[in-house]
Amino acid sequence: MHPLLYTKDNVGCQEVMMALEECHAKGFMWKAAGMCNDSKEKLTACLRAERAKMQDSNRNGVENKQARIRQKWKDIDESS
Repeated sequence: MHPLLYTKDNVGCQEVMMALEECHAKGFMWKAAGMCNDSKEKLTACLRAERAKMQDSNRNGVENKQARIRQKWKDIDESS
């Protein structure tokens, strides 16, 4: 598995990654016959869900930061 997949952000997908690695370890013909496709689809879905959670968290953080900045500018404008 790609080393960058093993990060703190993808901890929820660890089991699925291990299952895909085990499938790939069975050999080239096993992979070529499409026996690992189900594991790969599960990993893709899991990583997509993890990324969506992270994006929602980041979006909420930005919205909060922008709200604080707007409030500070409003306070500055009112005091001027």
